This record gives sequence, structure tokens and C-alpha cells, in this order.
Amino acid sequence: MNATSDRPAWFVLTRHWLSLCGAALVTTAVISWLFVLPLQIRGHVDNPYLGIVIFLVLPIIFFAGLVLIPLGLYLSRRRIQKGLGEVAFDRKAALHRLIWFFALTTLANVLIGTQVTYRAVEHMETPQFCGGTCHAMSPEFAAFRNAPHSRLECVECHVAPGAAGWLASKTSGIRQLVETVMNSYPRPIPSALESNRLVPASETCENCHWPQKFAGVTLRVINKYAEDETNTRTQTVLMMRVGGNKIGGIHGAHLGPGIHIRFAVADPARQAIPWVEYRNTRTGEIKTFATSDSPPDSAKALPKYDMQCVDCHNRPTHSFDLPDHAMDKALARGDIAVTLPYVKKRGMEVLKAAYQTREEAAVKLPAAVVSFYQQNYADLYTARSQDISEASQAILAIYNRNVFPDLKVTWGTYPNNLGHMDFPGCFRCHDGSHNTADGSAITQDCSNCHEPLAMDEASPEILKTLGIAGQISKVQKQGPSRFRTIRRGTTCSDKQQGEYL
Repeated sequence: MNATSDRPAWFVLTRHWLSLCGAALVTTAVISWLFVLPLQIRGHVDNPYLGIVIFLVLPIIFFAGLVLIPLGLYLSRRRIQKGLGEVAFDRKAALHRLIWFFALTTLANVLIGTQVTYRAVEHMETPQFCGGTCHAMSPEFAAFRNAPHSRLECVECHVAPGAAGWLASKTSGIRQLVETVMNSYPRPIPSALESNRLVPASETCENCHWPQKFAGVTLRVINKYAEDETNTRTQTVLMMRVGGNKIGGIHGAHLGPGIHIRFAVADPARQAIPWVEYRNTRTGEIKTFATSDSPPDSAKALPKYDMQCVDCHNRPTHSFDLPDHAMDKALARGDIAVTLPYVKKRGMEVLKAAYQTREEAAVKLPAAVVSFYQQNYADLYTARSQDISEASQAILAIYNRNVFPDLKVTWGTYPNNLGHMDFPGCFRCHDGSHNTADGSAITQDCSNCHEPLAMDEASPEILKTLGIAGQISKVQKQGPSRFRTIRRGTTCSDKQQGEYL
């Protein structure tokens, strides 16, 4: 038997350069995949770009190698046939070795291929991929990381259940990928509600929250700090009549049993609502309300929607603050030392200043805060430079969460319909100007939604009665660094800590 008969099957079948390249690509991908196997076992990758390499680039290399191997075999089929036809070649032994070779490599390829494919699909559904990879989604990702739903996956709210929902989301993802590559996406990015791409709340939100649930009443404490030297704090305490089911309240009045509300909108952002229809199938009551300045038949040509949770809770996770509220929450949480003179006023000034880029803001904003105290409170700056530095960085963090100049996202770009203080919100309908033909109006009675227990009081008596009057003051005395240590171990959201402490 000559040397040819001693050659293993894989040597004979990979003599073409394409097959050799394919084998090299497969080997490289497998070895690389084995190195990152511990990350796969953990189930996630924090860095979105590392995730692209692991779950997208390596699978492409792996499958490209698998394609090149048979292609090389096909192109070198004559040479292979000649080698197999040699008299001294042991065809039976070579065939057995070939069967075992293909069986083992096929099994390995199936295991590796299915694993990397599964992980690729899983990674593309994570917030790190959706928000961290796509630059256009940076504002939404920043808001998401600072929200009560920040531990959910994006797909739990933005993808409808089932294969149809998954397919629709991937189709939309292809469009977004093309827009990102071509740099043709709109600035600012329209909200999912505005672009009519939001999955109905009945298929997402109501998996955890549902309108039939009775929520009763909740206590809301709103902290307000004045723009004076002592940053004087006042508190408003509201008893919110959330209600639900048959009990009434806010949820019961809008989504209770038998109640169906439709409305027409005059703008894509749904901030102008000239027409509302109320139906109660249990009582048979039907009412149609329209604004006085809208022509009688104008609503017929306008798009109409059935009311759902997100028409009021339109920013449940991607919520952006205005400077005033953002500073109030940071002061209440203790991120900014409330004992720094005029810190609220100075913070508002530097937040509202115009910066061309975030890099410019990162330099000028903290420097403006520090220079204010250096020039006006030199002794204080010497004694409390660390507190001032931490305050400047906390104010910069507020800016970075809410303003993205390159994407044309600034203060108030995305309205929040929950409430009625900063944006029309509830007053889109409850403004007193939506009337029926007989003159009855949609109620504007404040007590239907909330009962004020204290309004802008320095020390509300109701909080003393409830035994929670001193909690915020205790946090503020501990200071920014101490409070961050406390927050690290809590499950309470930033919003809850800022409004309910």
C-alpha cells in the first residue's frame, strides 16, 4: 500500500484552497466561541459591541466556513475522484473514516450552530443591543436605565406575543437598521405611540397590570425646592383616587367594566384631542364631546383610537424630566446637597444653557457650577469642595439623561401625559371646553382624581400624622455619597424615592 492509501479522508477531501479556508474559518469561530463560552453561560453580555462580535460576527464566520467547505469539494471533485480511483487506495476504510468524520462534524456543527443562533436572537432582544448598539436610540436607552421598568427586556413591551409579533418586530428592525446605516433616521426619533408602532397595551402592559384590578387610593408627596439661597423646600401631599374595576376613581372612570372611550386626534403626538366618545354598555349611555372651536363634522376625517393605558401612561419607562423637576428629585434624593446656597437656581441656569454637543456640556456645565461657588462663596468652596464637585456631576448627569443635541432631543421634546402640570396631559380632554350638543362638559372637578391634603407647605401636618415627615431630611443630612451607598441595595426606583420619601 502506497502513501496515498494512508491519507485520511479529510486530507483527500480538503485539498482545494476554498475548503481549507472554510475549515480555517470554522476552526477560528469555534475556538473564539469556546473562549467566550463563560459569557454565554451567564446568559448576557453587558457591552453591546462585544455582543455583536460574539452573537453576530462569529456565527457569520462559522456559517461562511461551513459553506466554503462543500464548495471547495465541488470544485475539486475531479481531483477527489482521481484520488479515490487509485488502485492502492483502500476505498472501504476511507468510506468508514469519511462517515465517522461527517457524523461527528455534523453533530458538532449542529450543536454549535443552534447555540450561537439562539444566543444571537436572544442578544438582539436585550436592552444592551436595542439601546446601546443603535446610536439613534441613545435617549430612550438613557431614560430606560433610570426607570421603574429598567429590569425588563425591551421585547416584553415592544413585541407582541407569538410568531406574528416577533416577525413584525424583526421586519421593523430591518427598516431601522437600513435607516441607521444610511443615516436617514428622523431627528428626534418619533415615539412608538406617535408613529403608530406601539403594541397594544392589552398584549403587553396588561400582562402585569390590568384595568379590572382595584388599586384604591395612593399617597403622593411632591417635593418642591425654591430658587432662593436656602433652597427652601415645600411639600404637596395628594391622595390619588386611582380606583379601578367597579369602584370608580381614575382607572374605573376610564377603563371600568362596560366603559369604552374613543377619541380623535389632530396631531401625530396626540396632544390635541378635539373629539371624544364615551360609551357604557352596561347602562346604554352614549355621549359625544367636541371642542367649541372644532367644526361639526371635522372629527370624521381625523384618525380615531380606542383609549388604552398608554394614552395617559405614554412614558412609563422612557420618561424624560424637565430641569425644574429633575433638580427637585435630585435634591430630595440627596444626590445634590440641599445646604449649598442657590444650588437649585444655579443648577437650573446651567441646565437650560445651550451646548452644541454633549462633550461641550461635560466641560462647561460642571465648571460653571464650581466657578459660581469659587467666585461668590470662596470660604464655602474651600470647606466643601467635594460636595460642590459632586453637585456639579449630579447636575451633569441630569443633563446627560435628558438632552441629546445631535439627535435634537432637548427639554420637553417628548411630552408626558401623566398629570397636567408640565404638559396638557389630562387637560387634553378635561379642559372644560369639550361639550356635548346639550352643553354638558367632560368634568374638570379636581377631586374626582385626587384630594389635596397639603399644598406647598413647609411642614405638612399630615406627614407628621403618618410618621414620615422626617425621612427626606434624614437622607439630605447624610449627603450625596452616603445616599448613593444606601440606594445601591434598594429596589425602590429613583422616581419613587424622589416623590414618595
